[in-house]
Amino acid sequence: MAKGRGRGVRAVLLLALIAVVALAATGVWNPFPRVWDWVDRSEPIAEPDVVWQQRIGGTPKSVTIAGETVVVEQRTRVEARALATGGQLWERKADWAAVAGADRNAVVVVGKLLVKGYEVLDPTTGVTRRRDDDAVAVWTYRNLLLDARCVQPTDCTLSAWDPRGAKPLWTAFLPGVGSGLFADNPGLRGTRRLTAQRLDEEMAGPEPVPPLLGFPVDGRVHVVDTATGSVLQNVEPGREERLSVVGGRLLRIAARSQDDNCYFAISGVDPATGRETWRRAGINLRTADKVGCVQREDPQGARNVLIGVAPDARETVLDGYDGRLLWVGADGEKLLAVDDRYALVRAADRRSILGRGLAAERTLWTRPAGGKAGATLTPHAAVIADEKPSRLIALDPRTGRELAALRTSANALAVGPAGMVIGEGREIGYVRFGSQAGGGPDPSSGEGVPGPGPGGSAPAPGGGDDDCGPKRELCPDGTSG
Repeated sequence: MAKGRGRGVRAVLLLALIAVVALAATGVWNPFPRVWDWVDRSEPIAEPDVVWQQRIGGTPKSVTIAGETVVVEQRTRVEARALATGGQLWERKADWAAVAGADRNAVVVVGKLLVKGYEVLDPTTGVTRRRDDDAVAVWTYRNLLLDARCVQPTDCTLSAWDPRGAKPLWTAFLPGVGSGLFADNPGLRGTRRLTAQRLDEEMAGPEPVPPLLGFPVDGRVHVVDTATGSVLQNVEPGREERLSVVGGRLLRIAARSQDDNCYFAISGVDPATGRETWRRAGINLRTADKVGCVQREDPQGARNVLIGVAPDARETVLDGYDGRLLWVGADGEKLLAVDDRYALVRAADRRSILGRGLAAERTLWTRPAGGKAGATLTPHAAVIADEKPSRLIALDPRTGRELAALRTSANALAVGPAGMVIGEGREIGYVRFGSQAGGGPDPSSGEGVPGPGPGGSAPAPGGGDDDCGPKRELCPDGTSG
C-alpha cells in the first residue's frame, strides 16, 4: 500500500514539473530566471560593499571612466555602463577601443584589427559621431585625438582632431608610420610607466597630449609639435644611442660597453634648433641589456620626468626638460610611482610608503604598507595595493588623506574624480570616494601637465594653477598659443 502511495506522489510531481515547463515555454509563467539568478548570484568583491557590482560578458581588457559612464573594453566588444548604477547603456562589437577626451568631452574610439578606419562614439548613447575609413592607427589623449593614414607605405599623413571635432586641427606629412603602428595607441618614443600587480597600467585614463611626440619610422625618429603639426626633427640615432622624446626635449641616450660594464650619458636637445640644452653622465635609465649594452627599451618615467639609477645604486627622478635631479632616494628606498607632481616611495625598512612632493622636495605623508605593496598615481588619487590582508587603498596624493579603503583581492581598473572601478574576473564594481580628491587636481586645470614645447620656459613639476599646459591646450577657453 505504501509502495503504491509513493508511486502516486512521484506521478503528481512529474505532472507538476511538466505543467511548469509548459507554462514557461508558452511565456505564461517562468520561475527559472529567478531560480538561476539566485544560484548565479555573485559574492561581493569588496568589504565594505561597493556602490554597485555587475557581471560582464568577459574579462575586461581595459576600463575607463568617461564622464558619467564606465567604458569596458573586452576581447571582441566594447560596452558602456552608467557610472551611477552600473546598468548597461550600450554594447558594440569591436576588436579594440580607447577613450579620448575627458568628462563631457569624452568619446569612445573603436575599430577592427587589420581593417582600416575607426568610429568615434558618444559614450552615453553609443551613437556614431564621426566615421573614418582610411586611418591605420589612432592615438587618444585627454585633449586630442591623432590618426595616421597612408596612401603608400612611405606617404602618410598625421592628423589632429578635437575629440568631438568634425574637422582636423592640423595635418602633417610623415614618410611612413613604421611597421607595427596600427590600431589604438601603438608605441611611440617616450617613456614607459612603472607597473604593479593588481593596478591596471591605464587606470588613470587618457593623459594630456605631450608638447612633442616621437614617431619611429624606418630606424629614425620624427619629432612632431602637437600644437602645430610641425615636424621639427628627423633624426637617426647613433650606433650606441637610443632616442626618446620627453618633456619637450629630444633625448639622446648613449650606452657604451667597457670593462664588462655599461656607461651611460644623456643629453637633452631642443628640437626646434638642434641645440643641446643639458647633459648628464652616469645615470642608468634602464634602457639597455646587461650584455653588450644594447638599448631595446624606452626609459621609465611619466609625463615630463625620467627614472634612473645613480652610480651609487640610488634611484633618481630627472626632469626631462632641463635635466634637473628632482629626487634622489636614500639607500634602500624603492620608487613605486611618479608623475610631474609626486613620487610614491617604499621606505628602506619596507614597512611604509612615503608620499613625496617633487616641487617641495620633502615627504608629504607616510602610510604603513607591506613589503610587497604596489602603488600608482592618477590625477585624482594615489592607489596602493597591499597584501596579507589583500587591500586596495585610495589616498589624496598631496595629504595622504584616505579616500577609500577596501578589503579585497580585486584589481583597481579605473580612477575618476569621485571614485574608482575595481574588478575580479568578470565582476566589476564602483567604489565612491568619501569626498573629492582635493589634492589631486583635475588635469583640465592644467596643474602638473607636461612642460613647454620649443621656445618655451619650463615650469617646475607641480606647477601652479595658472599653468594651462605648454601650448595652452588645457585652458578653459581651449585656445592655443
